Amino acid sequence: MSAFFNSVTTTATGKPDAPTADDITCPDVGVRAGASTLSVSSNVSDDAAMNLRYQVGIGQTARECKLVGNTVTMRVGVQGRVILGPAGGPGQIDVPVRLAVVHEGPNPKTILTKLNRVSVTVPEGGGNVQFTMVEDEVSFPMPRGGAIDEYIVYVGFDAMGMREPPKSRQQQRPPKRPPA
Repeated sequence: MSAFFNSVTTTATGKPDAPTADDITCPDVGVRAGASTLSVSSNVSDDAAMNLRYQVGIGQTARECKLVGNTVTMRVGVQGRVILGPAGGPGQIDVPVRLAVVHEGPNPKTILTKLNRVSVTVPEGGGNVQFTMVEDEVSFPMPRGGAIDEYIVYVGFDAMGMREPPKSRQQQRPPKRPPA
């Protein structure tokens, strides 16, 4: 994972060190509980094991920060794997990965959230395929005091992100008729 970012090194625990440039603490990246895997079945009404098309999991994460003015800009990397199930086959899969910057505490506050759709191509005869995603523009205002230590970036799969975005109300209304 350290190949994602040249200036990020990995400690013995496998977690990237915070960059020393600009002397800011880079928020950790964690996998959101319950969002570390995504299973997709060929039959929505029957999620039996034999109907599994594929399962996706997150393996590693990395991050890099810089401070420009009063804005923290992060690069967040996610590495994962697509494993085909009995009902799966070759082709392209869109994997919905959500990033959320959260100010943790007694009343957690979401600072920003971004949905990325990662296209993964499963070749003929490929039962499992690794994928990577790097989001270069995770930016938010530098919090006051030492509050940056209370920030975390959560990553995880967003099953709702696989659906088409809902149409806006204006698109759903019939067009107005010109006056007669």
